[in-house]
Amino acid sequence: MKLREYRTYFIEKLTPLYDSMEAESFFAITLEELKGWRRSDLAMNPDAELSSEEIEKWNVVVTQLETQKPIQYIFGKAHFYGLEFEVNENTLIPRPETEELVEWIIGDSQYKGQINLLDIGTGSGCIAVSLAKNLTDASVSAIDVSEGALSTAKRNAEHNDAKVNFILQDILAAETLPQTYDVIVSNPPYVRNLEKEEIKENVLQYEPHLALFVDDNDALIFYRKIALLAKTHLSANGRLYFEINQYLGPETVQMLENFGFTNVVLKKDIYGNDRMVGASLQ
Repeated sequence: MKLREYRTYFIEKLTPLYDSMEAESFFAITLEELKGWRRSDLAMNPDAELSSEEIEKWNVVVTQLETQKPIQYIFGKAHFYGLEFEVNENTLIPRPETEELVEWIIGDSQYKGQINLLDIGTGSGCIAVSLAKNLTDASVSAIDVSEGALSTAKRNAEHNDAKVNFILQDILAAETLPQTYDVIVSNPPYVRNLEKEEIKENVLQYEPHLALFVDDNDALIFYRKIALLAKTHLSANGRLYFEINQYLGPETVQMLENFGFTNVVLKKDIYGNDRMVGASLQ
């Protein structure tokens, strides 16, 4: 079968579940992963033939996509802030909104020289590794409760040649942090169970619920705990950053102000949703 013919088949098989643009993007990713080609290569070689062995491999991908398995899990990798990260059942797939949080921290910190930085709930390590790569004078540490996630994060740090100190710790059980930090950042679980109906089926089926969901009646549990620890472990003029539930922006701001934080800034993401909060302790 010619590759251009298989492309038509691939997209037709997936469009009942995905829109045509998403199906096309899946084809492009699969083309690069399985054949090492970009779209321009296909445009220049439209009559290239797929062997029966190649078709078998492509069909496996199609079958997995039909179960709504995220393509990042199919190939075991995702891209974040210009870097490649391993992802698996222990880690969430990094989101573009989180790149905005990283960009904010880099913008605030890049001229501050040697700083100590802590990422709480690191998952794949995407925040910690990206910050370590872009803030070369920073000493970066990262905490997670999941041994599987930490193992993945360590491999991601090694793969991206980033120096990060990883710590196995349940932050909700922590009474202290290892040291004082100039920056503490966290993208903790924040999706309430009542919001599950808004979550895509592929996320519900495949991404780790431990990293996603919190009880409806205590949605800010992680934010309160981290803010409490930050009160005694942020340096003078230190800064605390959170990715947040889009529906709980004012509540998160109020919580931080009640803890005595100042210069609290609530930012929207590229989609216009309340998504990030930054605060100082002075």
